[in-house]
Amino acid sequence: MRNFIWSFLAFFCLISSAFSQTINIEKGSYLSTGQSQKIKLNLLDNNKYELVFYSGDYEIKGDSLLFTPSVKAENMFDLTFKNDKKAKKIKVKFVNPNYNSFYIGTQKKSDPIQYERLADIGARVNPNYDKIDVDFEIDRADYLYLIYELYGGDSKVSKFALPKDVSEVTIQYNLDATADLNITGFYDQKTKDLMILEQSVPTPLIFRNAKDVQPEKVSKVIALENKTITNWTYPGKEPLVSDDFGTAVDSTVVVADTTSVATYDFKLKIENNLKSAISSNKTAKTKFLVVELDSKNASAKTDFDAFIKDQETQISYAMYDEYNPEYDLYNFYLATADDKKWLKTNKITDTPCLIILNNNGEVLATVKTNLSGKQYQFNYYDALYRKLQRTDGLLAFNKIVKNKKATDSDLIQAFNKISVLEIPYDYDTDYTLTDDKPIEFKFVNTTVDKKEVAQIWKKLIEAHQKDAKPNMYLVETILKEIKNQGFSKQFIKDDKVLNDTDYLAIDYLIKHYDAIDAQRLAFNSKEGETHSIESLNTEIAAALQQNKDVEQNDISGSKNKNQNKTISIYKKLIALGKGNFDCYQNYFIYLAELEDKDGSNTTYLKEFSTYFDSYLTTDRVNPIVRLDELFTLLDENSGYSSWNYFKEYHSNLANSAAWTVVSKPGNTAFIKSAIIWSEYSLVVTKNNPYYLDTLAQLYYKDGQKQKAIETQTLAVKYLTDYVEEETATEIKETLSKMQNGTY
Repeated sequence: MRNFIWSFLAFFCLISSAFSQTINIEKGSYLSTGQSQKIKLNLLDNNKYELVFYSGDYEIKGDSLLFTPSVKAENMFDLTFKNDKKAKKIKVKFVNPNYNSFYIGTQKKSDPIQYERLADIGARVNPNYDKIDVDFEIDRADYLYLIYELYGGDSKVSKFALPKDVSEVTIQYNLDATADLNITGFYDQKTKDLMILEQSVPTPLIFRNAKDVQPEKVSKVIALENKTITNWTYPGKEPLVSDDFGTAVDSTVVVADTTSVATYDFKLKIENNLKSAISSNKTAKTKFLVVELDSKNASAKTDFDAFIKDQETQISYAMYDEYNPEYDLYNFYLATADDKKWLKTNKITDTPCLIILNNNGEVLATVKTNLSGKQYQFNYYDALYRKLQRTDGLLAFNKIVKNKKATDSDLIQAFNKISVLEIPYDYDTDYTLTDDKPIEFKFVNTTVDKKEVAQIWKKLIEAHQKDAKPNMYLVETILKEIKNQGFSKQFIKDDKVLNDTDYLAIDYLIKHYDAIDAQRLAFNSKEGETHSIESLNTEIAAALQQNKDVEQNDISGSKNKNQNKTISIYKKLIALGKGNFDCYQNYFIYLAELEDKDGSNTTYLKEFSTYFDSYLTTDRVNPIVRLDELFTLLDENSGYSSWNYFKEYHSNLANSAAWTVVSKPGNTAFIKSAIIWSEYSLVVTKNNPYYLDTLAQLYYKDGQKQKAIETQTLAVKYLTDYVEEETATEIKETLSKMQNGTY
């Protein structure tokens, strides 16, 4: 029956036909038990029945009937979620895609969207095409995009927010359709169900008496966006080439999963006066108060209560099976006639109007609409909450930095509050209401004096250089700032190059390294707060590497000025014994691009030699065994995703250092060491023509000419089509030069 009914949303249908009553079936309304579409079956007098898919009002105009549905579809796709905090990936079930052209997209924060055609996924996970549904897994993401590509050129695109702990997603598309019905039915006396069958489809549609159907516990998932886009595409997308869009699958019917989803019964606390609402919100550090003014609407209280009920349902569903403050973001209050004085004081004259306050009762944003007009924005996933956080943070920050009586602790908290905010994807600060944006939120002005802020931050860092123990809020703020994710990034769009204050701040981190490391896990899990401090050596190395990339595009001369400071930071970490693989990896990338004053790479080669001797070689231990030992010590957040990558990285690293000796005459003092490094690379990765070429040239420069010719001969032997033609030619020419004595 799924091919007949499950694949489309709803339509109005009224059919008069005889229904067998050989047994006494109770007249009345029955509801289908399927998880997706809800269809009502009305058994009427005189053996008449109604199947109601779509209901509403109609209007007669001439000889035409114009239908107006009472409920419009909010989504082109129906989604249901299951949550599991321990799930590493998300299982996806796309119900009966049939022959339609669907695409799936995933996105992490503001990263580029990764698209894939559903048919390609289906072919990969089910090459025998023996299932009607497509079951697959995706990596964790923040957003899910679902696209239905129409043959005429338009595509329907829906964007959904994925709950943080989601483990399973079931997807079904709502295809608008009508069909001629050729149905029969029978009554199951044991289950008291009615089973309706369509002649061409073997699976029955089951109906149960409406009075026996329990209310659904699964809340409807509302899309963040629904769009129709003409000629929708993405890089690498193939055009449609056939009427069936290349998505043919077997028509075998699979019964939909009807497993119930557990939800936490969340309730919002609604105060009966504005004073209490503001007071209640003072204790909520992470919540905002939304005040609705809708005095000209006679049903304002009814509409407000309906909004609250729906909001509670949505939040309960997001929280899954226990309270989670992450989804409890707003308190709500409906203004009354008693609030006229407060409204006048805050110059609120529009109705309807929404006013959003922080926990100090200060107005952050207003908009000329009621709650129902902005309902989709009051959830965890919408950007509104992030904008409010940023506005609130900047408002508080301005007050602190301008307050001459602000304490040192006040300043640190102010900087930290701004630094931990999510970086805005756009830096639009023009929230002015215009005729073409009548219902956009207008936020209070929160501009800051960037030079004044930089000066205050510098004094703060200087003042804490002699601290006996670290201030963890200051530590977190420093890490955000040096990674271009902190308060400076909130004020300017472009990334900044590390300055003297930043390097001084890094010194603060290194000085308190062990103490910070001992406290960071407890700080990260501090109740009622959200923090994230990873291993300091990895965090600092990442910041320095990112700064190197920013310096490439900087024209102020900071690159040359900061070289020695950056090298000094790496050396301090290594001297402390904190030079982990991430640290060394980024350090070598940095050094490899630098030359000493004499044109050599002495600094780079000395540092690599130290790393090689300290980590990669030990007496009587095979290099592969040693690498395996090191690999098992890596933490799960390391950039080395697999053993093969870890192994190949180190063989490439050894070869690169050795090649640096080959390529520059100023590095000849390292020839003996470079031979050892090059031989190591070939033990780890055998018969690599690039590595053999490096080793052969080192042998030749060391005077071992016959050994060089033999090794270069092997380099030519192991050339493959994967070696660039120019490189292959150079390797062959080098062998010829060695053989005829012209190398």
